[in-house]
Amino acid sequence: MDKGPLEGIKVIDWTIWQFGPVATMMLGDMGAEIIKIESPDGDPGRAMGSMGRVASNLAGGRTAYFEGNNRNKKSITLDLRKQEAKEIVYKLVKDADVFVQNFRTGVAERQGLGYETLKKINPKIIYASGNGFGAEGPDATRPAFDTAGQARAGMMFSAVPADGDPRAVGGGVADQMGGITLCQGILSALVARSIHGVGQKVDVSHLGSLIWLQGLAISMGLLNGRFLPPGDRTNAANPLSNSYKCKDDNWLQFVNLQSDRYWPTWCRLLGLERLIEDPKFSTLKARGDNARELITICDKAFATKTTDEWEELIKKAGDLVYARVQRLSDLTSDPQVIANEYIADVEHPVLGHIKLANHPVRFSETPTRIRSTAPELGEHTEDVLLGLGYTWEQIAELHEKGAI
Repeated sequence: MDKGPLEGIKVIDWTIWQFGPVATMMLGDMGAEIIKIESPDGDPGRAMGSMGRVASNLAGGRTAYFEGNNRNKKSITLDLRKQEAKEIVYKLVKDADVFVQNFRTGVAERQGLGYETLKKINPKIIYASGNGFGAEGPDATRPAFDTAGQARAGMMFSAVPADGDPRAVGGGVADQMGGITLCQGILSALVARSIHGVGQKVDVSHLGSLIWLQGLAISMGLLNGRFLPPGDRTNAANPLSNSYKCKDDNWLQFVNLQSDRYWPTWCRLLGLERLIEDPKFSTLKARGDNARELITICDKAFATKTTDEWEELIKKAGDLVYARVQRLSDLTSDPQVIANEYIADVEHPVLGHIKLANHPVRFSETPTRIRSTAPELGEHTEDVLLGLGYTWEQIAELHEKGAI
């Protein structure tokens, strides 16, 4: 079967930047029809010239930022300040399954595109809203971008030393996680509609999504009364779950939670058999109490061989749990990434052969697929309007009025 799991689902996508577009892109990957509403100036993501000092501009006026967030979509341009443009949205909503927007709380309502308005047109619509800090509370109407979400959710201190400066995770992780969570909420609401016959509103925020991303650490802290401190590899509580630098300046990350079980294997791997019965290191507690000393010893051992040499020895040693610490640039040559098609090869009408991060879920019978690359601004306006029953004369009149 070549149909995706959401084949036949129609989504109206009134989203910008990354948060909302990621959610609708994922739905599009799963086969849904995505009609993206853009202003005459376009989604501001189209003009994103750089991200983290890395240029985003591509050939033909395209940008990597927009291309990476908007495949499998149709684009129509509407000036929603015009009533005629709003009427087009209302016609689209009549037989749509999902409406998605990620403007700050109150914007959609002021534009006449809030949930209460649209559910009168289509009571079974799934109305999905993405925002910065949640739909309720004193900061519900505040604007937000990715790093504001990371800051508010406690994430900027989670991966730095205890005395280090706050640092954001790159690539718009709050937007990306928000989009994934919003997609999950939409899918759940579609299932609820099929079971209970009701449409509903789905609210997702940067803040809530990143709290859930860190859910175990937060819940454990709430239960224990003490939150996990930032990691310190030089004093890791379990030196067998730690990162180590090799001779070639690359790193290996070990995650051997059953430390006592793996201790003899670890010592033989590193040529430290003399430590197996050493009371300072022979138990998990002892290794934790003397972590700095043990990690210094292990650091010196790992510095004697390259990453490739250590990997050969690790595979022979037993079932130690580990992974190379890779850079993003390493992923395209990773045999596991290639075998599982986690990065897709795509033909682009302007850019030629390109690679994109692929949908993360694999379906055995209804596969996801990149059917089309990101659309040009307004590329499908006339086609969509013709599908709604507009004539060419009416479309020309809408052009003249500036509604499209």
